[in-house]
Amino acid sequence: MTAPRGIFDQGHEEVHFVFDAATGLQAIVAIYSTARGPALGGTRFRAYPSEDDALQDVLRLSKAMAYKAAVTGLDLGGGKAVILGDPERDKTPELLHAYGRALQRLDGRYWTAADVGTSVQDMDTIAETCEFVTGRSPDQGGAGDSAVLTAYGVHQAMRAAAQHVWGVPSLAGRRVGVEGVGKVGRHLVGLLLEDGASVVASDVRPFEVDGVDVLPVDELPGAALDVYAPCALGGSLTTAAVAGLQAQVVCGAANNQLSAAGLAEALADRDVLYVPDYVANAGGLVQVADERHGFDFARARARAGGIFDTTLQVLSVAASEAVPPSVAADRIAERAMAV
Repeated sequence: MTAPRGIFDQGHEEVHFVFDAATGLQAIVAIYSTARGPALGGTRFRAYPSEDDALQDVLRLSKAMAYKAAVTGLDLGGGKAVILGDPERDKTPELLHAYGRALQRLDGRYWTAADVGTSVQDMDTIAETCEFVTGRSPDQGGAGDSAVLTAYGVHQAMRAAAQHVWGVPSLAGRRVGVEGVGKVGRHLVGLLLEDGASVVASDVRPFEVDGVDVLPVDELPGAALDVYAPCALGGSLTTAAVAGLQAQVVCGAANNQLSAAGLAEALADRDVLYVPDYVANAGGLVQVADERHGFDFARARARAGGIFDTTLQVLSVAASEAVPPSVAADRIAERAMAV
């Protein structure tokens, strides 16, 4: 592997390269910070174009997890892991067991959970050889799918944004566009309808959701909306999409919503309030973090409800320091990790 110049200049504490000849396991584990506690982050199983692409992804994602945990106030650091390969072809119980043994050797500095290409069932398998696993199935004492609390946290962030912009912590009477109605998006639609919002949705796949209007994916960002909620893949906020936005608020569950540098400033220049993705979508992290102490849904839901206050704090700092909310969130997280 020939890492691009400067790729490690991000402040990571540890980066581990894992290889197991017997199973073909190739993995990278990146620990960005343990200043607030053990690093927690999912394991992504993906056929990367190259090893360098995998390395860049795991470094970026682990840093984001550290910031998400810190801004949310969790006693956790941030990490991430990637397994290189096609999960449909290469994933086996033996490979996951080998991966679990590698994580066990890190002695709790990194806890894993499910991510793209891995599942709750995979976490159960990894846990057969590693004790530092969360996001497991309810049958194994875990919390299971984290979509419910992820959506709940996004709704809390959206309510806080409504409070900031319109003076009322509710989406009642507002038109909200939800891009992506998978597990998280579908739960979010239900919460919005209960809140009295009018919902229009889009997805790359055909779908049926009662009570919503449907638009093509490419038309949703420019539609007449009060709130635009990206809940599918990242990068939906392109330069063109930002220029065409009619919504006053952007708040959704997708990771890496901004497709290019400078778009946070472009949104601010257009008086569009952007709730940073890692602030809004932290409910899933809250859920898997709670599982480390014996999962209690009511306790985890109450903690995820704190995303409302976290969002208000981020927006208040952004206003007082005259910076975009994404910069304010980073500053809050960095101050928390420096304590």
